[in-house]
Amino acid sequence: MRRCMEMNDAWRFIRQNEEQAESELYNDEHWNMVNIPHTWNAIDGANGYEYYQGACWYRKAFTVEPSYEGSKVFIEFNGSNSITDVYVNGQHMGQHRGGYSTFRFDMTDVVKHGAENVLAVKVDNTVVDDVYPQKADFTFYGGIYRDVKMVVTDPVHFDLMDYGSNGVYIVQEEVSKEKAQLNIRSRLVNDSHEEKKVRLWADILDADNRIVTYASKEVILAAGETKTEELPCVIDNPTLWQGRKNPYMYSANISMTSFNDTIDELSIPFGARYFHVDPEKGFFLNGEHLPLHGVSRHQDRKDMGWAITEQEQVEDMAYIQEIGASSIRLAHYQHSQYFYDLCDKEGMVVWAEIPFISVMSQNELEGINAKQQMVELIRQNYNHPSIVFWGIQNEIQIGGERPEVRRLVRELHELTKKEDPTRLTTMANVLFVNEEDEYNRMTDVIGYNKYYGWYHGKTEDFAPWLDKFHSINPDVPLCISEYGAEGIVQYHSTDPKVKDYTEEYHALFHEKVWKTFEERPFLWATYVWNMFDFGANIRDEGGVKGRNNKGLVSYDRKIKKDAFYMYKAHWSEEKFVHITSKRHIDRAEGSIHVKVYTNCNQVTLYVNGNEFQSKTNDDKVFVFENVSLAEGMNEIRAVANEDNAQYVDIAKFNKVNEPNPSYEAPVEEKGGEVTNWFQMPDLDGEIEELQFTDDVYSSRCTFKELFENKDAEAVLNKYLGEGFRAQPTYGMTQGFKIDMLAEMAPEHFTEKLLYALNRELTKIKKNK
Repeated sequence: MRRCMEMNDAWRFIRQNEEQAESELYNDEHWNMVNIPHTWNAIDGANGYEYYQGACWYRKAFTVEPSYEGSKVFIEFNGSNSITDVYVNGQHMGQHRGGYSTFRFDMTDVVKHGAENVLAVKVDNTVVDDVYPQKADFTFYGGIYRDVKMVVTDPVHFDLMDYGSNGVYIVQEEVSKEKAQLNIRSRLVNDSHEEKKVRLWADILDADNRIVTYASKEVILAAGETKTEELPCVIDNPTLWQGRKNPYMYSANISMTSFNDTIDELSIPFGARYFHVDPEKGFFLNGEHLPLHGVSRHQDRKDMGWAITEQEQVEDMAYIQEIGASSIRLAHYQHSQYFYDLCDKEGMVVWAEIPFISVMSQNELEGINAKQQMVELIRQNYNHPSIVFWGIQNEIQIGGERPEVRRLVRELHELTKKEDPTRLTTMANVLFVNEEDEYNRMTDVIGYNKYYGWYHGKTEDFAPWLDKFHSINPDVPLCISEYGAEGIVQYHSTDPKVKDYTEEYHALFHEKVWKTFEERPFLWATYVWNMFDFGANIRDEGGVKGRNNKGLVSYDRKIKKDAFYMYKAHWSEEKFVHITSKRHIDRAEGSIHVKVYTNCNQVTLYVNGNEFQSKTNDDKVFVFENVSLAEGMNEIRAVANEDNAQYVDIAKFNKVNEPNPSYEAPVEEKGGEVTNWFQMPDLDGEIEELQFTDDVYSSRCTFKELFENKDAEAVLNKYLGEGFRAQPTYGMTQGFKIDMLAEMAPEHFTEKLLYALNRELTKIKKNK
C-alpha cells in the first residue's frame, strides 16, 4: 500500500552556491536550520529592486525503513523555484525546470534502508533564457516553498511520474441533470520483474460516502510496462457541482488488487458539472446563468513571500468568500493543490494559468518549457471541478511583435485542447492589442487587461471600448481579465484624482468601473487586479518600494480597503454597512461628504449622537452631503435596520485647522512608473507638422524597434536619458509604442518632447 511521509522539518540551508554540497560526506553543520516551506526572499523580495537571485542549497538527513525494501521510493516536491537539482547520497536524481508545479524523482535504487540517507537540493531562482517566466511584474521568490514528501509504493502502482500528476483522470464525457457519463482513465505501472495480473476497481461515492456506482476490470501488466486503462461508469440523476450555490463533491476510490491484497489505492474528490460561455449572455453553469464576479490572486504574503502554510490559504479564501466573489483568476502560475481544493469545496469558478507572461525567450523558440508547464498544470489539476478555464498566456505581446510568439500561442492552445478537450482555453491580452487582431480568436474565450483610469485615459473610457470590441467581434466571448488602480491607505483626499494613490481614488475608480461592467451582460467575467497587494520588486511607487498596491486587501492581510466593501455591497448577501474614508481622520473642512457602502436598502446617519439624515436607494452607494463637523473629534454613526437585525458602523473625524500633510503622496512619486529622467528639448520656433511614412522611424514604433537601430537609439538616449533602458520596468514596456506610453504618462511625454523625438526619428530610414 502507498505511504506518504512529510519531509518538511529540520533542513540545513545556506544562501549561496557551495562546491561539493551534493556530496554525502559534505559537512553542513555551519548552515542554518530551516523548515519547509521556505524562501530566502521573504524580506528582500518586496522591499525594492534588488533581491537575492542565485543558487542556494538545502540538505537533509532521512531514513527509509527496512520494511520498505522491495518497494518503490519517490521524493516529491510540490513547489520549488525555479530550477531544482536533487541529489540523494551524492547521486543526481534529476533537474526540474519551472517553479510552480509538483515534480518527483524515483530514488529507489540509491536509498539505503535502515541507514541514514542524505538529500541535497540546489535551488536557483536566476532567470534563464529557456525557463518561464522571463520577465513579469511580480517577485520571483526563490526556495523550496511548498511541502516535500517521500512516497513509498508497491512496484505495481498508479503512475507517479506522469508530469507530477496522480496518474488518474476522471473524464467527464457527458454531463447533464439526468446523468453524468464518466470515464476513469488510469495510468498503471508495473516496475517489477514479472508479469502481474490485477483487478482495477473504482467506487464512486456521494458526499455521504455512499456508493452510487462502480466499475472494474482485470488487467494484465507485463514486467516493466506502463499502460493506460479506462473504466466507464454513469451516475444517474447526479447532484451537480453548482458553484457557491452548491459545491457538491463526489469521490472516486480507485484501487488495484492482487489476490486479497490492495497494492495501491487513491481517493480522488471530483464534482460533476457542465458549462458554456455565450458571447452575448456570459457564463452558464449547468444551464444556469452565473455572473463571474472575479478577483485575481497572487500567493505571496508580507514577510513570508511564497512560503505560506495552509492557514494563510484558508484566510485568503475567507476574504474572497466574504467579498462575495464567484470566480478567481489564479495568476500568473500554478498555485498549490491545497488552494485548488479550497476552490472546489467553496464553489469558486477558477481560471488557472501558466507563467508564459510578458516576454517570450529570445533564443528558445519552440516553447519547450512553456509546453511542459502547460502539461503539468493540466495533468496535476485535471480532476478539480472548480477549474473551468486554462490560461495560456498573459500580456505576452509586451515583448514586441514576433511571429514565433503568435505561433507558440496557437500551439499552446492546441496542446491544451489535446490534453483536455472538456474545458475552455483563454488568455489575457495586453491593453494595446487591436480589437481586430487574430489574438482574439486563438482561444475559446478571451480576456483583456485594461487599465483605463490608472495607466492611461479615464474610467469612462471602458464603456466605449467594450462596446466597440463587442461590435467588431459579436461572436467572441470577452472578459476583463485585469483592471485596477493603486490604493495606499496612508494617502487621502476629499478630491481624489487619478494617480494620487489615495484610498479614496482607489474606491472611486472601482465604483465607476463596476457600474460600467454591471451594465454589460456580454462580459463572461471580470477580474479585479488584485485581491491582495503583492510583492513586485521592479516597482517604486507612491513612496512604497517593491510592491504592487492595487489589492483590495493589504499585503499583510490586516486591512480591507474601502473598495473591498464596495464589491461586498454588490456581490455579497451578507448584510452590513461601511463608512468609507475612516482612515482620513484629520479634516480641515468645516463640512464633509460621508459615503457609505451597504447592501441594505436604507441607512440613517447620526452625527455626534444626533440624527442627520435617512436615505433609501438600491445602488449600494449612499452619499450624505454637507455633514458639519464640530471642533475636535466627531463621531459619525451609520445605522441600517433590515430583516429584524441592526447593522452599524462608526467613524471618527477630527476637525483640524490645517490639512494633514502625511495624507499626500510624495510629489516626485505622482504620475506613476515613469520618473523624471527626461531631458526637455530646447526648441526654436513653432512646432511644425511632420510627415510620417512607413519607411522611417517615429513615435509610432515600439521601444524595442527603436533600440535595435543605433541612430534611433541615440535619439532616445538624448531625450529620455541613457538610464531609460536600464530601468527595471523597461523589460515590461519594450513592446509599447512611444505614443502608447505617452498616452499613459502625458505629464512626461509632452507635445514638445514628442515633436522633438519625431523631428529627429523621421530622418532615420528603416533598414530594408
